Amino acid sequence: MRTAIVTGASGNMGQAVVRKFLAEGYNVVGTIIPNDPAPFNIEDAKLEKVIVDLMNEEDSDKFIKTVVAKYGSIDAAVLTVGGFAMGKIAETKTADIYKQYKLNFETAYNVARPAFVQMMRQGNGRIFIIGSRPGMSAKEGKGMVAYGLGKSLIFRLAELMNDEAKGHNVVTSVVVPSTIDTPQNRKAMPDATFDNWVKADAIADAIYFYCTAAAMALREPVIKMYNNA
Repeated sequence: MRTAIVTGASGNMGQAVVRKFLAEGYNVVGTIIPNDPAPFNIEDAKLEKVIVDLMNEEDSDKFIKTVVAKYGSIDAAVLTVGGFAMGKIAETKTADIYKQYKLNFETAYNVARPAFVQMMRQGNGRIFIIGSRPGMSAKEGKGMVAYGLGKSLIFRLAELMNDEAKGHNVVTSVVVPSTIDTPQNRKAMPDATFDNWVKADAIADAIYFYCTAAAMALREPVIKMYNNA
Protein backbone atom coordinates (compact mmCIF):
# COMPACT_ATOMS: atom_id res chain seq x y z
CA MET A 1 0.00 0.00 0.00
CA ARG A 2 1.24 3.50 -0.83
CA THR A 3 2.03 6.02 1.88
CA ALA A 4 1.67 9.81 1.92
CA ILE A 5 2.74 12.29 4.56
CA VAL A 6 0.89 15.58 4.92
CA THR A 7 2.31 18.35 7.08
CA GLY A 8 -0.12 20.87 8.49
CA ALA A 9 -2.79 18.18 8.31
CA SER A 10 -5.25 20.10 10.49
CA GLY A 11 -5.33 23.13 8.17
CA ASN A 12 -7.96 23.67 5.50
CA MET A 13 -5.70 22.53 2.66
CA GLY A 14 -4.09 19.83 4.78
CA GLN A 15 -7.42 18.22 5.63
CA ALA A 16 -8.50 18.31 1.97
CA VAL A 17 -5.28 16.55 0.96
CA VAL A 18 -5.66 13.99 3.75
CA ARG A 19 -9.22 13.17 2.66
CA LYS A 20 -8.18 12.83 -1.00
CA PHE A 21 -5.27 10.47 -0.40
CA LEU A 22 -7.31 8.38 2.04
CA ALA A 23 -10.05 8.10 -0.59
CA GLU A 24 -7.44 6.87 -3.09
CA GLY A 25 -6.34 4.10 -0.75
CA TYR A 26 -3.14 5.56 0.69
CA ASN A 27 -1.88 5.22 4.21
CA VAL A 28 -1.67 8.84 5.37
CA VAL A 29 0.51 10.23 8.13
CA GLY A 30 -0.54 13.76 9.04
CA THR A 31 1.47 16.11 11.22
CA ILE A 32 -0.07 18.50 13.68
CA ILE A 33 1.63 20.99 15.97
CA PRO A 34 1.80 20.67 19.77
CA ASN A 35 -1.45 21.98 21.31
CA ASP A 36 -2.93 22.38 17.83
CA PRO A 37 -6.07 24.58 18.15
CA ALA A 38 -7.47 23.60 14.73
CA PRO A 39 -10.23 20.98 14.70
CA PHE A 40 -9.07 17.81 12.96
CA ASN A 41 -11.95 15.36 13.07
CA ILE A 42 -11.02 12.97 10.27
CA GLU A 43 -10.98 9.42 11.60
CA ASP A 44 -9.80 6.57 9.40
CA ALA A 45 -7.95 3.33 10.02
CA LYS A 46 -5.39 4.36 7.38
CA LEU A 47 -4.76 7.78 8.99
CA GLU A 48 -2.09 8.36 11.61
CA LYS A 49 -1.83 11.73 13.34
CA VAL A 50 1.60 12.66 14.66
CA ILE A 51 2.64 15.70 16.71
CA VAL A 52 5.82 17.15 15.22
CA ASP A 53 7.60 20.49 15.71
CA LEU A 54 8.57 21.10 12.09
CA MET A 55 10.85 23.98 13.06
CA ASN A 56 13.01 21.42 14.84
CA GLU A 57 15.30 19.70 12.32
CA GLU A 58 16.05 16.70 14.53
CA ASP A 59 12.36 16.08 15.32
CA SER A 60 11.47 16.33 11.62
CA ASP A 61 14.24 13.93 10.60
CA LYS A 62 13.17 11.47 13.32
CA PHE A 63 9.57 11.74 12.07
CA ILE A 64 10.57 10.71 8.53
CA LYS A 65 12.69 7.83 9.82
CA THR A 66 9.78 6.61 11.96
CA VAL A 67 7.38 6.70 8.99
CA VAL A 68 9.83 4.74 6.82
CA ALA A 69 10.42 2.18 9.58
CA LYS A 70 6.67 1.62 9.97
CA TYR A 71 5.44 1.81 6.36
CA GLY A 72 8.56 0.93 4.35
CA SER A 73 8.48 3.89 1.97
CA ILE A 74 7.14 7.38 1.38
CA ASP A 75 5.40 7.73 -1.97
CA ALA A 76 4.16 11.32 -1.58
CA ALA A 77 5.00 14.21 0.75
CA VAL A 78 2.65 17.20 0.74
CA LEU A 79 4.05 20.07 2.79
CA THR A 80 1.30 22.60 3.55
CA VAL A 81 2.69 24.34 6.63
CA GLY A 82 3.36 28.07 6.32
CA GLY A 83 2.54 31.52 7.61
CA PHE A 84 1.63 34.96 6.28
CA ALA A 85 2.42 38.55 7.16
CA MET A 86 1.88 41.95 5.59
CA GLY A 87 4.55 44.66 5.59
CA LYS A 88 6.31 47.05 3.23
CA ILE A 89 10.09 47.42 3.19
CA ALA A 90 10.06 50.42 5.56
CA GLU A 91 8.29 48.44 8.26
CA THR A 92 9.92 45.03 7.68
CA LYS A 93 12.82 44.25 9.98
CA THR A 94 15.27 41.38 9.73
CA ALA A 95 13.41 39.65 12.56
CA ASP A 96 10.21 39.75 10.49
CA ILE A 97 11.99 38.16 7.53
CA TYR A 98 13.52 35.50 9.75
CA LYS A 99 10.13 34.62 11.21
CA GLN A 100 8.65 34.15 7.72
CA TYR A 101 11.74 32.21 6.66
CA LYS A 102 11.24 29.81 9.57
CA LEU A 103 7.49 29.44 9.00
CA ASN A 104 7.61 29.03 5.23
CA PHE A 105 11.03 27.60 4.43
CA GLU A 106 12.44 25.77 7.43
CA THR A 107 9.19 23.89 8.10
CA ALA A 108 9.29 22.70 4.48
CA TYR A 109 13.03 22.00 4.24
CA ASN A 110 13.18 20.08 7.51
CA VAL A 111 10.76 17.50 6.05
CA ALA A 112 11.58 17.79 2.34
CA ARG A 113 15.28 17.01 2.81
CA PRO A 114 14.92 13.66 4.62
CA ALA A 115 11.88 12.76 2.47
CA PHE A 116 13.91 13.50 -0.66
CA VAL A 117 16.83 11.38 0.57
CA GLN A 118 14.45 8.49 1.25
CA MET A 119 12.75 8.82 -2.15
CA MET A 120 16.11 8.84 -3.93
CA ARG A 121 17.04 5.72 -1.97
CA GLN A 122 13.82 3.90 -2.88
CA GLY A 123 13.91 5.15 -6.49
CA ASN A 124 10.61 7.03 -6.67
CA GLY A 125 8.48 9.64 -4.96
CA ARG A 126 6.66 12.95 -5.27
CA ILE A 127 7.15 16.01 -3.08
CA PHE A 128 4.75 18.97 -3.11
CA ILE A 129 5.63 22.27 -1.43
CA ILE A 130 3.18 25.16 -1.21
CA GLY A 131 4.50 28.30 -2.87
CA SER A 132 2.75 31.62 -3.44
CA ARG A 133 2.39 34.34 -6.04
CA PRO A 134 4.39 36.81 -3.88
CA GLY A 135 7.14 34.20 -3.60
CA MET A 136 7.17 33.63 -7.35
CA SER A 137 7.16 37.27 -8.43
CA ALA A 138 8.47 40.35 -6.64
CA LYS A 139 5.73 42.39 -8.34
CA GLU A 140 3.12 40.22 -6.61
CA GLY A 141 4.88 40.68 -3.27
CA LYS A 142 4.46 44.42 -2.80
CA GLY A 143 3.45 45.06 0.77
CA MET A 144 4.32 41.46 1.73
CA VAL A 145 8.11 41.70 1.81
CA ALA A 146 8.98 39.17 4.52
CA TYR A 147 6.38 36.67 3.30
CA GLY A 148 7.45 37.00 -0.33
CA LEU A 149 11.11 36.52 0.53
CA GLY A 150 10.38 33.50 2.72
CA LYS A 151 8.26 31.82 0.05
CA SER A 152 10.71 32.61 -2.76
CA LEU A 153 13.15 30.04 -1.37
CA ILE A 154 10.57 27.29 -1.95
CA PHE A 155 10.96 27.71 -5.71
CA ARG A 156 14.75 27.58 -5.53
CA LEU A 157 14.60 24.49 -3.34
CA ALA A 158 12.37 22.68 -5.83
CA GLU A 159 14.74 23.61 -8.67
CA LEU A 160 17.73 22.27 -6.74
CA MET A 161 15.97 19.04 -5.81
CA ASN A 162 14.77 18.43 -9.35
CA ASP A 163 18.24 19.07 -10.71
CA GLU A 164 19.76 16.62 -8.24
CA ALA A 165 17.07 14.04 -9.06
CA LYS A 166 17.56 14.10 -12.83
CA GLY A 167 17.46 10.58 -14.18
CA HIS A 168 15.44 9.39 -11.19
CA ASN A 169 11.70 9.05 -10.70
CA VAL A 170 11.65 11.65 -7.93
CA VAL A 171 9.89 14.95 -8.63
CA THR A 172 9.40 18.05 -6.49
CA SER A 173 6.45 20.25 -7.41
CA VAL A 174 5.56 23.74 -6.21
CA VAL A 175 1.84 24.35 -5.79
CA VAL A 176 0.92 28.03 -6.16
CA PRO A 177 -2.65 28.78 -5.05
CA SER A 178 -4.45 32.08 -5.37
CA THR A 179 -6.83 32.92 -2.51
CA ILE A 180 -8.14 29.66 -1.07
CA ASP A 181 -11.86 29.47 -0.30
CA THR A 182 -11.80 28.93 3.44
CA PRO A 183 -14.12 30.09 6.25
CA GLN A 184 -11.31 32.27 7.56
CA ASN A 185 -10.75 34.01 4.22
CA ARG A 186 -14.49 34.53 3.71
CA LYS A 187 -14.69 36.17 7.14
CA ALA A 188 -11.65 38.36 6.41
CA MET A 189 -12.87 39.39 2.93
CA PRO A 190 -16.69 39.29 3.08
CA ASP A 191 -17.14 41.47 -0.02
CA ALA A 192 -15.00 39.28 -2.29
CA THR A 193 -16.39 37.07 -5.05
CA PHE A 194 -15.88 33.68 -3.44
CA ASP A 195 -16.52 31.78 -6.67
CA ASN A 196 -13.29 33.23 -8.08
CA TRP A 197 -11.23 31.64 -5.35
CA VAL A 198 -9.75 28.15 -5.54
CA LYS A 199 -11.24 25.34 -3.46
CA ALA A 200 -9.01 23.32 -1.16
CA ASP A 201 -10.51 20.14 -2.61
CA ALA A 202 -9.49 21.24 -6.12
CA ILE A 203 -5.91 21.71 -4.94
CA ALA A 204 -5.95 18.26 -3.34
CA ASP A 205 -7.29 16.71 -6.57
CA ALA A 206 -4.51 18.34 -8.61
CA ILE A 207 -1.83 17.19 -6.18
CA TYR A 208 -3.10 13.63 -6.34
CA PHE A 209 -3.17 13.72 -10.15
CA TYR A 210 0.54 14.56 -10.18
CA CYS A 211 1.11 11.32 -8.25
CA THR A 212 -0.65 9.15 -10.82
CA ALA A 213 0.68 7.25 -13.82
CA ALA A 214 -0.94 9.84 -16.10
CA ALA A 215 1.53 12.43 -14.78
CA MET A 216 4.56 10.15 -14.72
CA ALA A 217 6.45 12.02 -17.47
CA LEU A 218 6.11 15.45 -15.83
CA ARG A 219 9.21 17.04 -14.35
CA GLU A 220 9.84 20.34 -12.53
CA PRO A 221 6.14 21.29 -12.22
CA VAL A 222 4.93 24.64 -10.93
CA ILE A 223 1.21 24.05 -10.44
CA LYS A 224 -0.67 27.37 -10.58
CA MET A 225 -4.04 26.91 -8.90
CA TYR A 226 -5.56 30.33 -9.52
CA ASN A 227 -9.15 29.67 -10.63
CA ASN A 228 -10.35 33.21 -11.51
CA ALA A 229 -8.69 35.10 -8.66
